[in-house]
Amino acid sequence: MSEVVAFEGYRPVRPTTSGRAGRAPLVIFNRHELDAILQMYSRMVRAGEWRDYSIEFEPDRATFSIFRRTSEGALYRIVKTRRASQRQGSFSVISAGGRILRRGHELGPVLSALNAKRLRLV
Repeated sequence: MSEVVAFEGYRPVRPTTSGRAGRAPLVIFNRHELDAILQMYSRMVRAGEWRDYSIEFEPDRATFSIFRRTSEGALYRIVKTRRASQRQGSFSVISAGGRILRRGHELGPVLSALNAKRLRLV
């Protein structure tokens, strides 16, 4: 019926971003950055403005996309890039049309571009 398997030689492997078989490490949001993004996201969900999100990690950027409905395209994207970090800042907020709303070196001021009072429909 069933077969008993011994786990004596089993060692769990933890995924890392630095050991990706010779490729460049992924750009990721650290814990404090992700906490700030999710706090702002949860306020907007409670207000009924947003309903879904996605996170994407690539070698050159990390993207947090915000959706009003799952079936639609992203309303806003919060992007952390490695390449632009020295000149223009590593964080940017991009609208659905591709327009950069705000860019900077620190996440807090960049997230203020998504202030609910500024983004009300008229």
